[in-house]
Amino acid sequence: MKLTILGCYSATPRTLNNTTSQVLEINNHMFLIDCGEGTQVQLRKHKIKFNRIKHIFISHLHGDHFFGLVGLISTFRLLTREADLHIYGPKGIKEVVTLQMKLADSWTNYKLIFHELTSENSELIFEDDLVEVHTIPLNHRVYTNGFLFKEKEGDRKLDINAVEAANINIAYYTKLKQGFNVKNNDGVLIDNKKVTTPANKPKSYAFCSDTMYKEDIVPIIKNVDVLYHESTFLEKHAHLGPKTKHSTAKEAAKIARLANTGTLLLGHYSTRYDGLKAFKEEAQEVFNNVELSEDGKTFEFN
Repeated sequence: MKLTILGCYSATPRTLNNTTSQVLEINNHMFLIDCGEGTQVQLRKHKIKFNRIKHIFISHLHGDHFFGLVGLISTFRLLTREADLHIYGPKGIKEVVTLQMKLADSWTNYKLIFHELTSENSELIFEDDLVEVHTIPLNHRVYTNGFLFKEKEGDRKLDINAVEAANINIAYYTKLKQGFNVKNNDGVLIDNKKVTTPANKPKSYAFCSDTMYKEDIVPIIKNVDVLYHESTFLEKHAHLGPKTKHSTAKEAAKIARLANTGTLLLGHYSTRYDGLKAFKEEAQEVFNNVELSEDGKTFEFN
């Protein structure tokens, strides 16, 4: 599982800082999560192939999370994209995008498929044989969701030396990977667990965009491997959290601790601060395994 941070600051883009956008590579999928202004420039800068992006997830309709979307859609058109593009986001996202395309007379030559979200409860919004994606209802000034990405359990691994020693025909290898017991060339039933090993533990990633402290998301993200949680403020500005419906680094850490998260990734920093060191220090007062998002930084979780 690989995560590339394209932007991780709040409010407005600056010369050296970009607003929220990131790319998650998980089980042969490449998902774009949020699309702040300048996202496509960041994609090019970090050599991420546009044509691998088939699904875009937008948390909410504040500009620093989706103002780059129409530009990216337009660029896909100029690049003569043919593959369908699925966009998941709050109700209204279809209207916003199609109105701009209509007024610019720039209809796409590929299919745009909108999945508009309205539920206040967590729901499954994407699933295939490899991955499923659920919403994480958040508490912000407008309707907002986070997203939980979960790998499905893969095939078991063959212990090839044990398989050959058990005299199993190659025709049964797929069945072994699927967990079945099979008969060997002598007609003896072979216990699957004696010739295979478990698949890699499925990975999971939770993206919690703009939100004030909200404990009731904990059951949804329980035991997640990696949690990205907004941390707009340090404790000295904690009083601004309820007013703006944002969180502090320490509050993000409390969610990570309650959810038994593997790694907490902080982001969505207010640009009022000179550096990021204090965000990590304050979060680590509550939860130890903390990492800082930074524009252009890549994390690999194995």
